[in-house]
Amino acid sequence: MAIDRRREAAGGGPGRLPPAAEENGALPPGDAAASAPLGGRAGPGGGGDIQPLPAPHAAGGTHPSLLLLDYDGSVLPFLGGLGGGYQKTLVLLTWIPALFIGFSQFSDSFLLDQPNFWCRGAGKGAESAGVTATGRWGGGDLANGTSPPTTPFPTAAWGTAGPLGNGSGADGGEAPPLPSPPDKGDNASNCDCHAWDYGIRTGLVQNVVSKWDLVCDNAWKVHVAKFSLLVGLIFGYLITGCIADWFGRRPVLLFSIIFILIFGLTVALSVNVTMFSTLRFFEGFCLAGVTLTLYALRIELCPPGKRFMITMVASFVTTAGQFLMPGLAALCRDWQVLQALIICPFLLMLLYWSIFPESLRWLMATHQFEPAKKLILHFTQKNRMSPESDIKGVMPELEKELSRRPRKVCIVKVVGTRNLWKNIVVLCVNSLTGFGIHHCFARSMMGHEVKEPLLEDFYADYYAAAGIALASCLAMCLAVRVLGRRGGLLLFMILTALASLLQLGLLNLIGKYSQHPDSGMSDSVKDKFSITFSIVGMFASHAVGSLSVFFCAEITPTVIRCGGLGLVLASAGFGMLTAPIIELHNQKGYFLHHVIFACCTLICIICLLLLPESRGQSLPESIPDGEHYTRQPLLPPRRGEQPLLPTHAELKDYSGLHDAAAAGDGRPDGATANGGRPM
Repeated sequence: MAIDRRREAAGGGPGRLPPAAEENGALPPGDAAASAPLGGRAGPGGGGDIQPLPAPHAAGGTHPSLLLLDYDGSVLPFLGGLGGGYQKTLVLLTWIPALFIGFSQFSDSFLLDQPNFWCRGAGKGAESAGVTATGRWGGGDLANGTSPPTTPFPTAAWGTAGPLGNGSGADGGEAPPLPSPPDKGDNASNCDCHAWDYGIRTGLVQNVVSKWDLVCDNAWKVHVAKFSLLVGLIFGYLITGCIADWFGRRPVLLFSIIFILIFGLTVALSVNVTMFSTLRFFEGFCLAGVTLTLYALRIELCPPGKRFMITMVASFVTTAGQFLMPGLAALCRDWQVLQALIICPFLLMLLYWSIFPESLRWLMATHQFEPAKKLILHFTQKNRMSPESDIKGVMPELEKELSRRPRKVCIVKVVGTRNLWKNIVVLCVNSLTGFGIHHCFARSMMGHEVKEPLLEDFYADYYAAAGIALASCLAMCLAVRVLGRRGGLLLFMILTALASLLQLGLLNLIGKYSQHPDSGMSDSVKDKFSITFSIVGMFASHAVGSLSVFFCAEITPTVIRCGGLGLVLASAGFGMLTAPIIELHNQKGYFLHHVIFACCTLICIICLLLLPESRGQSLPESIPDGEHYTRQPLLPPRRGEQPLLPTHAELKDYSGLHDAAAAGDGRPDGATANGGRPM
């Protein structure tokens, strides 16, 4: 009786209370293991391990049937995986809008490009006297892996460029003729005019700058217009991500489509630059909702082995939109027509209301089993599957759980976790660094366009950046296939850091030696090195930003996946927002900007080692599932080598020590705790 009372006091009796939650909100070992999905296996790269599950709970208990929690191992194979015809159709429907998204995200390069300008009546001879060093690139693809946007590049070299457009300013007195463009850039005399003529280089006859004379004292309004789209994207990612986790992906997608049509078409009817900037903010907000929900739906439709391939196809489609934009601009000739043509294809997406279903994975993860059952029956009907194909008995288990209440989660719950919040923060810093430093490399490369004939015009700049983005996507496919997600991201981050440090340090050293006449080094050698390092940096930083977004989509649980994606994409937006800020201050602080991001790359290299490997793993469905990814070494351990720290599966249960202490009077006199006798 004394032993029984001691056992009950130690927590081992029949009336045992559940153990208290561990620090920071993590679940106790028993409950955490009960919520991990079945079939967690290490990927080819030695990825994260998911702990084994205890025996299933009875229907109606604390947890639903473990068969239903194992979406990748039971539900998805029952539906035919990606081999089902209906699933292939849905994946195709997520690829098509990527082209429209590419049009919208790179539209600032054409709508807000600052053209060459000169006083009206001065003639073409003074055309290039009003060249200003401003940004010509607009918002880029944050989610689908295309080139990071809003990259400000200096304008073309002195000379005539593009078709000539008439200024829209008020008629004024005839200005004195301007001299031919001097090397020191005497632009102040152009601002004495009351009306200007423009030489637009983007294929348009008129754009936003020439429409409202956004030059001289009004040039700052161009940068505000660039802010508006980026800030709208940032707020859109944060807000629509939380809404999509609570109300579902499908409602957010459909409402974002409706409102992007309203705001996007109204942008083309703007009567002043204030109205234009305000409407561009809301257009960016809605565009973020479309981009984010399509990214999440694409990930949640695919089995583990197909996720990266499906995502990269969408990235290539978005890059195709970037390549096609100059042709659309040349076809439209007017910025209002171009804006309308970019938005009108979203009308086709209104059909998604009746075609595209809710994410079945999200319904199962949030325990909405009644609508999940209807959607499974819809899938089986579309794929013409027979009920006999349900070998594992998914439908009978689903019938038992129909009365369960939904359990929805907000992204703020991640604060109480031990590992998940660290993974998301690391990826946010990586995304911020990758997209932010991309601007530094782009400006450094395009800054030599006056000296390098290859980079003299707008189209050379534009297609050079697009080509680098395409090459980066191709390299990502190879690197991730060989090294995995974490290894590929680490490789590209190291390349980014090397290119940045060499550009900041080695080029300054070359510049010092080039000042000596006997050194044999000229400024052209320094410029060639700078362009080379800039291309490598743009190539690697683009891959860093894109892989960070994809990595986050894989390791974030389904119940908060859109919220996690929103945080990483918003971080990327903050990185890109530094480009128009530097422009607004006339490139002041550019060197410090580059130094700060170069230091961030070194920090990111260290932090990347903390991330798990997700290649070949099932997607985590709940927050405890995301906590159970364990960090493995980059290189597989050698045969017979013991790990430094045991995994959860290897930990022993030492609760029996209490029983041994309680039964101490059953040992012989003088025996020690392990049964031996003192010498």
